[in-house]
Amino acid sequence: MTRVLHVLDHSLPLHSGYTFRTRAILTAQAAMGLEVRGITGLRHIAEGPDCEEAEGLTFHRTRGTASGPPGLREWREINLLADAIVALAQDWRPDLLHAHSPALCGKAALIAGQKLGIPVVYEIRAFWEDAAVSNGTGTEGNLKYRLTRALENHVVSGAEQVVTICAGLKDDLVQRGVPASKITQSPNGVDLTLFGESAARDPALASQLGLGDGPVIGFIGSFYDYEGLDDLIAALPLLRERQPGAQLLLVGGGPMEAALRAQAKASPAAEAIHFVGRVPHSEVERYYALVDVLAFPRKRSRLTDLVTPMKPLEAMAQGRLVAASDVGGHRELITDGLTGTLFTPDDPAACAKALAALLESRRSGTIAGPPAALTSPPTTTGQRIFFVIRMFTKPR
Repeated sequence: MTRVLHVLDHSLPLHSGYTFRTRAILTAQAAMGLEVRGITGLRHIAEGPDCEEAEGLTFHRTRGTASGPPGLREWREINLLADAIVALAQDWRPDLLHAHSPALCGKAALIAGQKLGIPVVYEIRAFWEDAAVSNGTGTEGNLKYRLTRALENHVVSGAEQVVTICAGLKDDLVQRGVPASKITQSPNGVDLTLFGESAARDPALASQLGLGDGPVIGFIGSFYDYEGLDDLIAALPLLRERQPGAQLLLVGGGPMEAALRAQAKASPAAEAIHFVGRVPHSEVERYYALVDVLAFPRKRSRLTDLVTPMKPLEAMAQGRLVAASDVGGHRELITDGLTGTLFTPDDPAACAKALAALLESRRSGTIAGPPAALTSPPTTTGQRIFFVIRMFTKPR
């Protein structure tokens, strides 16, 4: 049986979009007859044993400490992970290493793969230098940005095959000179066996949150600056000029939470803005059921133009109407006027106008509900990568 070791930044039992995609890939590959495990680097900070079972999957942990000035610290981190991969391979003997971004994981896999004499597939979910800029922790074009990009290019060059989650990332790599034939796209999808049946609206929960009878605009996800939630909060008073009872439900948390709460408190529509905080993934469907339109007002940046988000797909799978900013990542998922509504990014007035039009169309009967969800079958992600793996391994 072919064995694939996944090299990861972090994993289950932590919950994030990163870990849910990983779970989907490993589960699908196991169903196809591959034997799979994962190993995480030092950035998996959750407590747990050196070898941990989570949701039926096995994950190994890297131990140690990487210290020193920037650059040296990351190099030590890479080598600790590479050593852990090689040590694990003495017993488990993988046939292929499937490394997932960031490039730190990819470089560790290349070092280990060379020592073990096995191939490496590298999967890119975002360019982390661009994510740092969008998160406010980096600056485009500075030394750290250029070094991170150079490391990414190095890992892409050394891997036997590269996988991206969307066309934006693939096209950017091709512009850098990577042959298109070396890149496989494996888009995000929603496993409808886990997240495909809409829950009934819970009147008691709606009452507890103070949502009233008005239409509810919602966002469920992480509160990063690039998500544009400040624009959504700014749009609400404008929306209420046309939809006086409109409410805004914000579910989640993140670095921008304190600033967003302060902005909401100062808003003329403060009484209609409801923060829920983070909720368990098993409970999230209850909150989707309260929302009439899911809004995704991402700001325009390299990250949002190149990378497709997961949340619009989840919203579609839950049968919700979707309004999103007109950035490249959204355009890969949403056809304006057919599978959702797109509006000008970084523009609260445009956001308010789009939301009002959706709500008015629904009330007038022009649209009765969302179109069929643009979701991938549960095994799509795993199947595409499965074929990549078959190119470079032989069954045991």
